[in-house]
Amino acid sequence: MELSRRTVMASAAAAGVAATALGGTAHASAGRKPTKELFGRLADGTKIHRWSLTNGGTRLKVLSYGGIVQSLEIPDRRGRYVNVSLGYDNIEGYVTGTTFFGSTIGRYGNRIANGRFTLDGKAYQLSVNDGVNSLHGGAKGFNTRVWDVEPFTSGSDVGLDLHYTSVDGEMGYPGTLKVKVTFTLTARGDWRIDYTATTDKATVVNLTNHTYYNLAGEGSGGIYDHELTLAAARYTPTDTGLIPTGELAKVAGTPFDFRSGKAIGDDIRAGHPQLITAKGFDHNWVLDKGITRRPVHFATLRDPGSGRTLKIATDQPGVQFYSGNFLDGTLVGPSGRTYRQGDGLCLETQHFPDAPNQPAFPSTVLRPGDTYRSTTVHSFGTS
Repeated sequence: MELSRRTVMASAAAAGVAATALGGTAHASAGRKPTKELFGRLADGTKIHRWSLTNGGTRLKVLSYGGIVQSLEIPDRRGRYVNVSLGYDNIEGYVTGTTFFGSTIGRYGNRIANGRFTLDGKAYQLSVNDGVNSLHGGAKGFNTRVWDVEPFTSGSDVGLDLHYTSVDGEMGYPGTLKVKVTFTLTARGDWRIDYTATTDKATVVNLTNHTYYNLAGEGSGGIYDHELTLAAARYTPTDTGLIPTGELAKVAGTPFDFRSGKAIGDDIRAGHPQLITAKGFDHNWVLDKGITRRPVHFATLRDPGSGRTLKIATDQPGVQFYSGNFLDGTLVGPSGRTYRQGDGLCLETQHFPDAPNQPAFPSTVLRPGDTYRSTTVHSFGTS
């Protein structure tokens, strides 16, 4: 069935309830009014600002370019802060890069086969930027756009409202899509993302965030010792182009079973055909909870060395777990150290890849008069 207010709506109040349920560590530090500074300029002279948020012991820095999370700092069990997100310390890295570090992704997160889909009997050809496929919205997706940013404080929360209007035909997508993405840091230190969008013509929408995590600190090495738990009994196998085949395969008895929690590196070199194709994990897990009216906890990530933990709740039906397979040692982060294969991981909450071409998958169609809504909550702690 198609997206509707009922199936995808997640209010800010419900998100707050979900965050509390995750049991993240509460901190005494109060939120401060968001601040901004010049981060760099694009080739045409456009100024790119970096906004800084601090609340509940979490420190977040966001760029007006691409809605990018440039830095996310959280403490370890001894109270020591590090940046746990991969990225760059200059705008040039984000403009020329192809890794989507920290980016807001749209119009469509993940892949659409051959960059084509048919909606209401009309075929649409999208921008292709991943071989013959369209990935994360095409060659100039939302990660390359300059967003309008409005800071806010609301009670004990601080945050940013990011606005972007994607015109009819942009990257081949139908309809003028008006998008709002809200980043909020709560008094508990939770980082909440609320997405909303409206359209004047039937279209497809699948918004997400592409932050790469390393809870030991960016540039510190690999994440294969990180322990991951996913509440998902099925996943969507892919073909050689990483497009889902349409099967909802059981994880039981395969390296894709993270239901009881295990180190990411335990089975990553198990020789499973799907791992060979993707060079590691780069798949969509079908969350047991399905589409929910409010965010529900589905994932826990833990770094045993630092004790840092990340718990994630969402109202979405899937998550793309990507183990940083294509980081090749040529990219240098803010720490001055290079990123190699497995130095970061992504947990992208989403509807399923290629859903516009897969009738059995939950629909991503948005129609005039409806509002796309999605919420994901990240809660940080230590153990």
